[in-house]
Amino acid sequence: MDLAKLTTERRNPASAHIDSCSTLEMVTIMQQEDSKIAAAIEKILPEIARAIDETSQRLKRGGRLFYLGAGTSGRLGILDASECPPTYGTAPELVQGLIAGGTPAIFRAQEGAEDNPDLAVQDLKEHGFTEKDVLVGIAASGRTPYVIGGLNYAKALGALTIALSCSEHSKIAALADIALTPVTGPEIVTGSTRMKAGTAQKLVLNMLSTGTMIKLGKVYGNLMVDVKASNKKLEERAIRIVMEGSGCARSEAETALQEAGGHAKLAILMVVAGVSADEGQRLLDCTAGHLAAAIRQAAGGTQA
Repeated sequence: MDLAKLTTERRNPASAHIDSCSTLEMVTIMQQEDSKIAAAIEKILPEIARAIDETSQRLKRGGRLFYLGAGTSGRLGILDASECPPTYGTAPELVQGLIAGGTPAIFRAQEGAEDNPDLAVQDLKEHGFTEKDVLVGIAASGRTPYVIGGLNYAKALGALTIALSCSEHSKIAALADIALTPVTGPEIVTGSTRMKAGTAQKLVLNMLSTGTMIKLGKVYGNLMVDVKASNKKLEERAIRIVMEGSGCARSEAETALQEAGGHAKLAILMVVAGVSADEGQRLLDCTAGHLAAAIRQAAGGTQA
């Protein structure tokens, strides 16, 4: 293993004397380095768009989205996956995050687990991974054996494989169908990829999951109309979403939500199209859950 060849492991000349800087100078260097992240992601926007399009098509056909990583990369995948059910009303099984070392590794480093590629295969098999699914292998260095093992297994099955790394010409990029490689450069603390690389990975995962959910009809305008109102804050958000999405008063939004069983998307359709909950659900079923298409169909337009 020659770490010197990895972009994420090189020394950063901008921070060579950061241990002797004032605190203000220290955070200024951090901010200046962080400012490079957006430009690195901008360079790969076409690849991110392709990943969103192909992932959403797989999910429309009954597939699932899996994130696979070790350490920080694995935790970022779990974070993104865990936010999908409350934000978009998805089943917990639709987007899943797997980390080398299992659940204990979420809270305490299990560094040795990442060196075993067979563990990834075992983890994917335990979750019933099939050719219909999508696997996003996440590794800042692009060479983590656990991630390589998972990608090789997924590719052999015929699943869609995506590699997210921050080092040029990485091993996982060469393996995957789609390579997402925002090159953020050396870290201010050499090799500490929870910093620029981790931030870049988080931003890309935000785009991938959000873009996919938009394609699946989970967003109307810019409203999260499939939000799961599981606490007081989210109940209030659902009311505001219905008001914003339909233009109705609060009292009407509350009534519609009650009749719709708390589902903001259905409540908006009921108010805008003047239909019952049963008819609204039928329209949504006919349009694969896309609210704009259901509204058009209710008005006699063509189905999108």
